[in-house]
Amino acid sequence: MAPQTDLEQDELATLEARVSQAVELVQLLRLERDEAKEEADKLRKQLSDLTSERESLQVERKEVRSRIEKLLGQMDLLSSEA
Repeated sequence: MAPQTDLEQDELATLEARVSQAVELVQLLRLERDEAKEEADKLRKQLSDLTSERESLQVERKEVRSRIEKLLGQMDLLSSEA
């Protein structure tokens, strides 16, 4: 095997540096992806919780409206009897 020339050694060093940079970039991108997935999961849970709360409040609102209408009806009866 012939000894490597300075040019070949420089090319190899450049290639090694580029591969190292690529590995670091892939690791960083994977970390960012995992963080984004965690944030998305957290936001989905938050959305689900808020949706459930909204539905609960809508049911409660209907119940309150029904009770108020019942009370107003009773008041109408009192005023019509007077």
